[in-house]
Amino acid sequence: MVDLYSYSLLTIFLVGLFIILATSELGWRLGARVKKPGISNVLTLEGAIFGFLALMIGFTFAMALSRFEARRDAVLNEANAIGTTALRARLLPDPYRTESLKLLKEYVEIRISVVQSKRSLLEEQTAIERSNAIQEALWQQARSAALVNSNMIPTGLFIQTLNEMIDNQAKRLTALRNRVPNFVLLTLFLITAVGGGFAGYASALDATRSRVPVYLMGLLVYTVIMLILDLDRPSSGFIVNNQQAMIDTAETIAAFPELK
Repeated sequence: MVDLYSYSLLTIFLVGLFIILATSELGWRLGARVKKPGISNVLTLEGAIFGFLALMIGFTFAMALSRFEARRDAVLNEANAIGTTALRARLLPDPYRTESLKLLKEYVEIRISVVQSKRSLLEEQTAIERSNAIQEALWQQARSAALVNSNMIPTGLFIQTLNEMIDNQAKRLTALRNRVPNFVLLTLFLITAVGGGFAGYASALDATRSRVPVYLMGLLVYTVIMLILDLDRPSSGFIVNNQQAMIDTAETIAAFPELK
């Protein structure tokens, strides 16, 4: 089965548009050969196909939009968790305070570098591995601070938010993996191509015999499908997740006096 996520949006756009226009033209040519047209049955089938297509587009668009919002919320939640962890790290005694803040500064800078690379965190395996290593180093800092500090309240607060920060990375990666199933997208393309063929066939049977409405309809439907694909790719295309919350967190941590 063809994996649409392994191809660029431009490639999918060009190939898909060609297929839809080709099936419309094929339907047109078949309809033009009919000597005694009976258009009523064709119109019924065309209406049923496009009704089902509208249902599929609405269903798929809702799936893509909900996943886009989940990825946006995951960025905000992770940024908040990192910021809170950094604030509570300032309650730790030295040298754990300084070392933890340096690690957190690097941790958030990894996120910013991924944003600047125009890729998602899921696609940067090196960034994930380094983030996991920083998480382990932060945990060791918290463990050491707990062993030497009899006042467990600041350390306990730091450990609590550190756990949340680690959990939020897992949630963000899960949100990035949660895409519209490839089979659903391929089915949507198939129904669109079949609908284009029926539209071309019906248009050829009509007295006016104009290709323009068929092509315009195919282009409009295909534009909506490309919008769905764009929503489902948070790091490429025209619609991307806003990373301002992570950028603000990085600037806040960098401004801490302990890191000057």
